Amino acid sequence: MKQEWYQQKWAIIARHMLAWLIFFSLPYLLHPTNEKYDRDRMDEKQAWAMYVYFTYLVMVVFFYLNAWVFIPKLVYKKKIVDYILYIVGIFIFMCTMRYTFEKIFLKPHQMDIKPAILFTFFTFSFVLSASTAFQMIVDKMKLERRSSARENELLKTELSLLRSQVSPHFMFNVLNNMVSLARKKSDVLEPSLIKLSSLMRYMLYEAAEEKVLLKKEIEYLQSYIDLQQQRLGAKVKLNVMMSLTEDHYEIAPMLLIPFIENAFKHGVGNIEYPQIDIDLYTKNDMLYFMVRNKYNSSVEQIKDKTSGIGLMNVKRRLDLLYGNNHSLLITNRNDCFTVSLQLNLR
Repeated sequence: MKQEWYQQKWAIIARHMLAWLIFFSLPYLLHPTNEKYDRDRMDEKQAWAMYVYFTYLVMVVFFYLNAWVFIPKLVYKKKIVDYILYIVGIFIFMCTMRYTFEKIFLKPHQMDIKPAILFTFFTFSFVLSASTAFQMIVDKMKLERRSSARENELLKTELSLLRSQVSPHFMFNVLNNMVSLARKKSDVLEPSLIKLSSLMRYMLYEAAEEKVLLKKEIEYLQSYIDLQQQRLGAKVKLNVMMSLTEDHYEIAPMLLIPFIENAFKHGVGNIEYPQIDIDLYTKNDMLYFMVRNKYNSSVEQIKDKTSGIGLMNVKRRLDLLYGNNHSLLITNRNDCFTVSLQLNLR
């Protein structure tokens, strides 16, 4: 998605620099120049300038330290006591810095530490408030944009799922296979119809939910695999291992099927000794999912727009729904296509 110019990095940096420039100019704009006063205290003027510039630098560092470190890592994680200790420590450091400056550069009769501390307190409080408000507003805007993008993606995904949740070719092949079983009056026909019925029921009803039990998702995958295996018979060597340590885990529906569907689509035809390996298990609140299939790199693959929702759409869904809580690795080497997915289920 193309960013607006005001969202680009250079524009953000320019706005920050302009805001700091205005903030640091306020004392000079609001304080009139007294030439006689300046001439009488030229010996202290340079020292004051060094102190002011150093204070400005400390304020800038504190602003972004609070916004980018303290707020995300302490406030958002409910470590309020630690946050208060850090803030108090920085305030004491600034007061000590002001006292040290006046002790070194000002004459004893000119020192008045109470107004200095009071001024430091108000300046410190202003920067702290501005920094906190800034980061919370930025985080809220990011959350709203992410929520909006997620809602849009869910709507798009829902439409895609309704149009082509499973390849129409698969459905036609399964139905043709069932016609053949009916003609042979095979005992396999009834369980095959039950599996197809459960598969259709899941797609029509369960997939409409935001999340489903991982156990149900696995049952859906197993029904799909069983129907494919029944249709293909001994043509394909199929190794499937799917197990759960807990029954309460949830996952976004129809998230894993495109990888399996892709393996059957590209790992069966025009391949000598085709083989598909599927491995799924959970450990320490993590889902580990792997699909591997052979493919023939010498045969040009025909793309089918109606085949599933596509690997690119699945990547997009994973980014929006799970963000940094997932890791997806797709490799394509030595005539072997492998998908490895790790998903944080907490």
